[in-house]
Amino acid sequence: MAASLRSLLSLVRFSHTVFAMPFALISVIAAWSLDGAAGREGVASGPLPDGWLLPLVGVVVCMVAARTAAMAFNRLVDRDIDALNPRTASRHLPAGELSVAQVMALVVSSSLLFVAGTLLFLPNWLPLVLSLPVLAWLLGYSYAKRFTMLAHVWLGAALGMAPVAAWIALRGQAVLADPADLLPSLLLGVAVMLWVAGFDMIYACQDAAFDSQSGLHSIPAVLGVPRALRLATVFHVVTLLLLAALPWTIPTLGAIYWMALGIIAALLIWEHSLVRPDDLSRVNAAFFSANAIIGAVLLAAVGADVWV
Repeated sequence: MAASLRSLLSLVRFSHTVFAMPFALISVIAAWSLDGAAGREGVASGPLPDGWLLPLVGVVVCMVAARTAAMAFNRLVDRDIDALNPRTASRHLPAGELSVAQVMALVVSSSLLFVAGTLLFLPNWLPLVLSLPVLAWLLGYSYAKRFTMLAHVWLGAALGMAPVAAWIALRGQAVLADPADLLPSLLLGVAVMLWVAGFDMIYACQDAAFDSQSGLHSIPAVLGVPRALRLATVFHVVTLLLLAALPWTIPTLGAIYWMALGIIAALLIWEHSLVRPDDLSRVNAAFFSANAIIGAVLLAAVGADVWV
């Protein structure tokens, strides 16, 4: 049982939840900061509103469950493709370490937990109503590379939903009263979308030849590795511009946030310096090292600006 659990956690790369979770928590902190600044009823005099624990638990549960369901489903759908690709043939399903039934059970249970987690936001009913469309988008990504080279953007949008969904979960009534209230989370969500799409393009460069031969669609396979790397650079430049616009929608962000943005820019420059069209040997360092740090740096900066 313990071995199977370890394998399931490894299958979905549970530790990689750090890519999207910080941005959902940034949205939570920003939403609370706007409530506090407005002096709305029910907001405590401290940095946290009354009744803050249940919504926070809801955001964490929904994030973890949704990502687990999506990742497990992706491994399930791609198991035959993974078996043919030398880079991925040793993954759990092609290698026989886990069964289809075990992974399907993880998909179903995680999906149910995601939907159930939205009940923690009641009487705000928007998360519950939107849970199935969101889940459909997350699971649908697994088929995207079979018909569009924009699969990277699809994946980016899946992770970019995290801050938007967290915002809606906490500020449902404000969003219904004025859809413009969504603007801060949309800026952050689009920034996350382009950031993820950019680094996923870099990662996909490893499989450009395999994807092309197998009839799979990816930007490196369709446009070539050099163009894919240039496009990833453009995506990351726009990411930085969107993050630079965020303080105009969240007034509590200040000097610490700007310092963090400088660090993030340096990390992205370093990430791109590691990868060249004729040398993809350091893709994993670019993908895992730089990108795991970015969300944590931004979350720490937003928290410090709001609460220190």
